[in-house]
Amino acid sequence: MQASPRRQPTLDEVAARAGVSRTAASRAINDDPHVSHAKREAVRRAVQELGYVPNSTARSLATRRVGAVVLAVSSDEPTLFADPFFAEVTLGVSSFLEQTDLELILLLAHTPRGTERLRRILAARRADGLMLMAVRGEDPLGRLAEQTELPVVFGGLPLHGTPRWYVDPDNRGGGRLAAEHLARSGRQRIAMITGQVDLQASVAREQGFREALTLAGLPLLAVEAGDFTLRGGESAMERLLAAHPDLDAVFAAGDGMALGALRTLRHRGLRAPQDVAVVGFDDLASAPYADPPLTTVRQPVRSLGREMARMLVDVIDGRDPGSLILPTRLTVRESAPGADVDQAQ
Repeated sequence: MQASPRRQPTLDEVAARAGVSRTAASRAINDDPHVSHAKREAVRRAVQELGYVPNSTARSLATRRVGAVVLAVSSDEPTLFADPFFAEVTLGVSSFLEQTDLELILLLAHTPRGTERLRRILAARRADGLMLMAVRGEDPLGRLAEQTELPVVFGGLPLHGTPRWYVDPDNRGGGRLAAEHLARSGRQRIAMITGQVDLQASVAREQGFREALTLAGLPLLAVEAGDFTLRGGESAMERLLAAHPDLDAVFAAGDGMALGALRTLRHRGLRAPQDVAVVGFDDLASAPYADPPLTTVRQPVRSLGREMARMLVDVIDGRDPGSLILPTRLTVRESAPGADVDQAQ
């Protein structure tokens, strides 16, 4: 009686024998330069012991280039890419990719449908790499990034964990700059409008702001969430004034929210900066044209997109770039002038 043919070992069995994840085993077998020496050796031994033979078709699929990368944003707002911030990021990404042969796929991936679409793109390897923006607390995009074998670059740190490759503005330092400026200007009753509480950018900007106020011997009067939108800034400013009608300054962690705060102040018959100084964060193109022109923490938004694309292309090409923190600086305008300007005029 003829013996049945021996079953071929699977990649999962190789990973289990080597004590690594399936992704790490696949990367080691495909000579990915980003696998540690210890894991590479463990996988090599497991392959020899089990007699594993990589499927040539699967291997060619694992190493092919398709000529596209994805920029995915954790949002379900269809008009997101018309938002000045994300428009600038996208322009930065596009300006760098124009120097390459890579096409850009834009994807909103906050809803289950959007997340599933991204999962299918990654599983079918219809892209060579992924850039993720605005990843929130328990966002399923973060889990997709952990599971894919494709290189992933984060625009902004996620709330939990530190990815291998990311580009982030100095959010904490920017928050400190805003607080130091208001303290030097003689403001005493200072509040803050923050973004979504499960976004690392919101958390870091508030941390920096609190730290600098504490060092200046000032309390943070109150914090309200404004969701990084103009309408959210309007509502948050209404709540702050209702609870603290004597406040004399507010830091909004995004320019859109700062513009909303200014609108609420005008509707209430209050003047900026004479009654309430307002500082934003971003220094978007609209900031100099606000009424009054907006004092704001400048982050290099277009550079954020450009450096994300540059980093992803480096990884696709087999290099291992270091992650990058972009500097922030304060741009002083009429909504919160310096200490040498008479605030009671």
